[in-house]
Amino acid sequence: MKIQAITLFPEMFESITQYGVTSRALKQGLWQFDSINPRRFADNKLGYIDDRPFGGGPGMIMMAPPLQAAIDAAKENLAGNQTVVIYLSPQGMPLTHQKVAEFAQMSDLILLCGRYEGVDERILSTSVDQEISIGDFVVSGGELPAMMLMDAVLRLIPGVLGDSQSAEQDSFADGLLDCPHYTRPLEFRGMAIPEVLRSGNHGLIAKWRLKQSLQRTLLRRPDLLEKRNLIPEEIRLLQEIEEEQRTIQS
Repeated sequence: MKIQAITLFPEMFESITQYGVTSRALKQGLWQFDSINPRRFADNKLGYIDDRPFGGGPGMIMMAPPLQAAIDAAKENLAGNQTVVIYLSPQGMPLTHQKVAEFAQMSDLILLCGRYEGVDERILSTSVDQEISIGDFVVSGGELPAMMLMDAVLRLIPGVLGDSQSAEQDSFADGLLDCPHYTRPLEFRGMAIPEVLRSGNHGLIAKWRLKQSLQRTLLRRPDLLEKRNLIPEEIRLLQEIEEEQRTIQS
């Protein structure tokens, strides 16, 4: 996979290209990265690529010509033929595990990182395939959201993680929140590791983990359960959980 970021601050991406599992995977050739600064395509000596909005209002808008030139340059430098141009925007569709998995199947991602008050709408309507949001809040630019998207996508690329099951067992991977995890010491501040995890009975451990995932999802993200096609075991475990909650409340 090749990822190209169109950004005014390419140095910011060193945090993902020079650190952690994504850096190791980059060195191993599992993915490629390039940044394109739209200032390269400015039509003025000072490199301005923004201007005041028509109709008035606060802030500045990133102009269409340099952004279009940057997108065109990125498309000339692709690794394959499956490409998507993504604009990171609070107005976009929420980034979900399913969307991340979709992006992970592509050969190329072109990430447009906006700044100021946004980008000229004509770029969005003609040259951007998808607008993606990482949450209902606003940050100063698209670089941080782009890096979060990159990290999520790269985790699904074979070989990036030391153990492929790590990604498969993450929260949202199967539509549920992840179960609790424990490691040594066996006791910490009077809290012991659940006995079932020390039993060696893999069937009981799998059942316990599923029940914990269901309980955590029910408490924290019940909307995920509403969308889920529950299997009989999950229905039975949810009934157990609800009965246990009624017993505690009574």
